[in-house]
Amino acid sequence: MSLVRLLILITALNLSGCGPEDQSTTSNAGFAGLGQDADGFQHAEPNQLLTFPTDHAAHPDYRIEWWYLTANLEDADGEPLGLQWTLFRQALMPPSERPTPTPWAADQLWMAHMAISQGEQHQVAERFGRSHSQAEAITPQQSQAGATVSPFHAWLDDWQLKANEKAASPDFSRLTLSAYSGEGAERFGYSLSLSAEGPLVLHGSQGFSQKAANGQGSMYYSQPFWQITGEVTLNGETKTVSGRGWLDREWSSQLLDARQSGWDWFSIHLDDSHKLMAFQLRGGGDGKEGSDYRSGTWITPQGQTTSLTNADITMTPLATSVVAGRDIPTRWHLEVPSVDVDVSVEAPYANRWMTTSVPYWEGEVVVNDRASGEPLGEGYLEMTGY
Repeated sequence: MSLVRLLILITALNLSGCGPEDQSTTSNAGFAGLGQDADGFQHAEPNQLLTFPTDHAAHPDYRIEWWYLTANLEDADGEPLGLQWTLFRQALMPPSERPTPTPWAADQLWMAHMAISQGEQHQVAERFGRSHSQAEAITPQQSQAGATVSPFHAWLDDWQLKANEKAASPDFSRLTLSAYSGEGAERFGYSLSLSAEGPLVLHGSQGFSQKAANGQGSMYYSQPFWQITGEVTLNGETKTVSGRGWLDREWSSQLLDARQSGWDWFSIHLDDSHKLMAFQLRGGGDGKEGSDYRSGTWITPQGQTTSLTNADITMTPLATSVVAGRDIPTRWHLEVPSVDVDVSVEAPYANRWMTTSVPYWEGEVVVNDRASGEPLGEGYLEMTGY
């Protein structure tokens, strides 16, 4: 679900004097103010039908949105390597209040994050951009940031995720990703090719993913079947890499309950080709103080799904690490009895703190059988609010 994609909202909140350190302002509006009312925006609701390829593009009438890729890769020596690329969109005002398009007017704020992780190394970069939702032409040549279809293209400056022009059909199933930061010996980034080896997956109820007991939620789908090849540059060295990726798409206007303080989100590739997405939002579970809201999706190798509810999922922190002065759970017990999952999920390296304008933890994890310790898979873990 890739919930950190929500963090684009914080930039707009900061503009109105409602940053994450202003606890008096946000304490009754959920994590980072994401429980605030969103009058005037379109809302995610059950029974909305997702339409492709249209829904790969931006939804400017919703307040928040993201395109979010994580990948578990190996270099030519078989050494694990993780990466992240995220494009966030934030509507600064409801559709009825938007200004007339001019070269200086903008009603959409954009933010992008990238990270490369290998061993103790963890390199992070961040960019910001803006656009107008009613501009006559939204292309990389005429708009600093955007997301369009036919062919698919999502970008902020020269950080670009787009349809592979060499593919027989330039659509969402064959993409390229390019993002670099820094100069000279400090330059790092990647050029990758992504090939979807399975179908898109809709989460929740036909794509509506509820996030709290009182009904807030998002439109949410994933492409968890990416096979990835390409090159990664790190510490002045360019390496050939390959492996598996997971891309999440989500948009909403009022996503969280006001009592929710943060989240823990897992995307897991099991070695038997099953996949699991599971998350918990801390607070807002059933109206009781301190209760959590959990949800998830079990995905077969063919892309068939089983929706998981709070009663299906148990998440228990087993160990913590001190990261950036915070106690962060870096080993978990994750259990889903209905699909015979009982595993430990552990971050081999704790130092995956994203030193972006809104900091959070995001990194690679390994998955082992809880009883025997047998390796079962890999994935990514995202945690906020600690």
